[in-house]
Amino acid sequence: MSGKEVFLTPEGLLNLENELEDLKVVRRREVAEKIKTALDFGDISENSEYDEAKMEQAQLEERILKLENMIRNASIIDEKSLSTNKVSLGTRVLVKDLEFEEEMEFTIVGSAETDPLEGRISNESPLGSALLGKAPGDRVEVQAPDGVLLNYDIIKIL
Repeated sequence: MSGKEVFLTPEGLLNLENELEDLKVVRRREVAEKIKTALDFGDISENSEYDEAKMEQAQLEERILKLENMIRNASIIDEKSLSTNKVSLGTRVLVKDLEFEEEMEFTIVGSAETDPLEGRISNESPLGSALLGKAPGDRVEVQAPDGVLLNYDIIKIL
């Protein structure tokens, strides 16, 4: 199973590796125990506990495969070589929302590390892709998914 390149910070890669380890070592054992317990109930043809445990096992194995594929296709962002002249993958950028006159800080990350509540936006998102390649002092217009046109001034790359 091959896939597209997955952009990760070193911290993001470590998080994925830790999650994969936990799924393989801890969660697999827990799910296997659930299946064993469900089998002790008898006839599996009418055993909802068994069905649920097998479904959980399938979802677990799917997540393990996804994580292995992401790690295999990881391209690590070298945070030490990031420029403060232009927005690129891995940079933190301070912008001003022109409608609300408020400043916001974003970190441009690959889609695997996106967390909007933490200010981590994907390079593939409308705002992330609009910011890429821009410099402090530039203005960016972003067409939001709901159709609203948003305007930001890039104040500084942190």
